[in-house]
Amino acid sequence: MKITLDNLKIDCGYVERRITDFIKEYFEKTGIGRAVLGLSGGVDSATVAYLTVKALGNSRVKVLIMPDSSVTPSKDIEDAINLAKLLAVDSYTIDIANIVREYTKTPFYQEEQKVALGNLRARIRMTLLYYYANANNAIVVGTGDKSEILIGYFTKYGDGAVDILPIGDLYKTQVRQLALHLGVPREIALKPSSPALWPGQTAEKELGVSYDEIDLVLYALFDKRIPIQDISNATGVEEEKIKIILERISSSAHKRRMPPIPKVSARTIGLDLRLPQFFKFD
Repeated sequence: MKITLDNLKIDCGYVERRITDFIKEYFEKTGIGRAVLGLSGGVDSATVAYLTVKALGNSRVKVLIMPDSSVTPSKDIEDAINLAKLLAVDSYTIDIANIVREYTKTPFYQEEQKVALGNLRARIRMTLLYYYANANNAIVVGTGDKSEILIGYFTKYGDGAVDILPIGDLYKTQVRQLALHLGVPREIALKPSSPALWPGQTAEKELGVSYDEIDLVLYALFDKRIPIQDISNATGVEEEKIKIILERISSSAHKRRMPPIPKVSARTIGLDLRLPQFFKFD
């Protein structure tokens, strides 16, 4: 079996309806009226913003634009602001640079630890989103996609800390398809992905693998259940790159689960004690 990007093509009309129905149903079940999300100027957050507005209407959606002026490209800020205007949603632009600077005054700050500082930026954004949500009875809508979730390319308790993930079952290449279908400006839909957690960061440069390659491997492994030893032949992706992807999947498993609990009782939360998300005791 040969796997190409054609195998990852989606029925955008169906996917749009499925996701907007999911958002509507979730808000109906919770009884919460507002949504808030972080808008970065990238394809994922733009696509989620479009879907959320389609599902709820622009008056129920608020966006926070949270650049760190010391590292965030001005074009990303401009794109995010313009997207908010295009969607006619209320937006708040908050420069987190001064907040980040306060953390650099701690006795354990290490300038060379750029990943730790980058993750801090993501976690600061999370706290702002949840502060707004708590103060305004809103749900935090996440913007992570299936590719990022599976390879762990997100910050634990940062951009990974959300209430719902509308595009969490779409690979990055599929998100771009959906973005173009929804009318997201082409330059944003096709913009190279970057968390912009430090200067000059791009996702594919940091990962050492392109999203086309990542998605082919993930699709072959999880959707088609092709044995690992056959994936290179099926996808055309080099063995070394497949190893990078597999290592990221395994090393990030902790990000996709709640914290481990040692079993000392008859029924343990997350092991043999599980409850549905929406239920009431009679």
